[in-house]
Amino acid sequence: MKRLVILGGGESGVGTAILGKKKGYDIFVSDKGKIAKKYKEVLLNNKIEFEENNHTESKILNADVVMKSPGIPDKVDLIQKLKKNSISVISEIEFAAQFTDATIVGITGSNGKTTTTLLTYHILKNANFNVGVAGNIGDSFAQQVAEQDFDNYVLELSSFQLDGIQDFAPHIAVITNITPDHLDRYEYDFNNYIASKFRITKNQKTTDYLIYDADDEAINNWLKKNKTKAKLIPFSIERELEFGAFIRKNNIIININKDIFNMPLSTLTIKGKHNTKNAMAATMTAQLLKARRQVIKESLEDFEGAEHRLEQVAKVKGVEYINDSKATNINATFYALECMDKTTVWIVGGVDKGNDYNDLLPLVREKVKAIVCLGVDNEKIKNTFGNVVDIIVETVGAEEAVKVSHKLAERGETVLLSPACASFDLFKNYEDRGIQFKNAVKNL
Repeated sequence: MKRLVILGGGESGVGTAILGKKKGYDIFVSDKGKIAKKYKEVLLNNKIEFEENNHTESKILNADVVMKSPGIPDKVDLIQKLKKNSISVISEIEFAAQFTDATIVGITGSNGKTTTTLLTYHILKNANFNVGVAGNIGDSFAQQVAEQDFDNYVLELSSFQLDGIQDFAPHIAVITNITPDHLDRYEYDFNNYIASKFRITKNQKTTDYLIYDADDEAINNWLKKNKTKAKLIPFSIERELEFGAFIRKNNIIININKDIFNMPLSTLTIKGKHNTKNAMAATMTAQLLKARRQVIKESLEDFEGAEHRLEQVAKVKGVEYINDSKATNINATFYALECMDKTTVWIVGGVDKGNDYNDLLPLVREKVKAIVCLGVDNEKIKNTFGNVVDIIVETVGAEEAVKVSHKLAERGETVLLSPACASFDLFKNYEDRGIQFKNAVKNL
């Protein structure tokens, strides 16, 4: 009996444990912290051995294979020891993929991957595909492979999940864009992070597809220097392409399988340049899987978008409140500010992942009248924008940030929460930050 050790008792860990048990592995789950009640109940009900608040090395180093949660960096001692002992350390995605024959769409990128994943899933579901959505969102991929019988999966994949793959190969891979993010996990070298994203295509065959942003410098540079067997399918909003997706006269034009797909930009429910790109990627994916054109169009017209991503919360006294808590890096916030067409009070701050705020200066100069800081350390924000914005206020909670913004914003203006930072200094995660923001707005 093969021994499967799982590090991390969260969504991916517990899902892997359920699948591993079904496939006859001897299983041990180990979490350095506390395991949440709902996950502990699943482990107990399934009679799976586990420990919390500790890693017992003797019970871990005897593994045949280790699945580690994406939150654990490769550089921690325990992972290094496993690798020295030649024990394979993989991600949930790698483990689960070997037990399904389903067609897999894998979507990665620094920004836009959640929206693209949800939109692709929305189209396929409307087209009556038997499809599951997993990866970075929803129920764990492994648990769905164990308990469901889906013919297709749409997976949102982070670079950390891709770091743990060996043989995983999606039939269709999508790279939405690559901008500096999580550099603290990649020796502060952008090239390491780029290489990590491109692992999505490393095992693809000539019958597979790689859909990518042809306007993205990092992606283009990688493709010039490296080879993939997959068929390349580009999208662009900056120039017309002979093959792929582009814009002509305010219409999305897609030319991939001899029949031209054409749709007015104005009919898309999700707005902004980045969402046009997300829609292109999702549409081409659905076309490659032979979804009906009419269904694709209708789905693009009624898609509601991801929670915590440019989500319209409410209008209070003529002021629009927008929750973009999922913007945990500079590029995501760049998109959000770019979409603002009214004078904006911008709530920003949190745990900085090595941010360079200078890219935002032109947008802030043009659109932002006041900055409300929502983080423990705001020095960098104050230093960057102090000369550009007259009002910068520091707050230490969502409720206070909303109250201050409410005082500063006037009728016809917008309050935008788009933090450009991680949330762990004041919140459990970006969802918690977004929910607290929305509750504070509702209590105004």
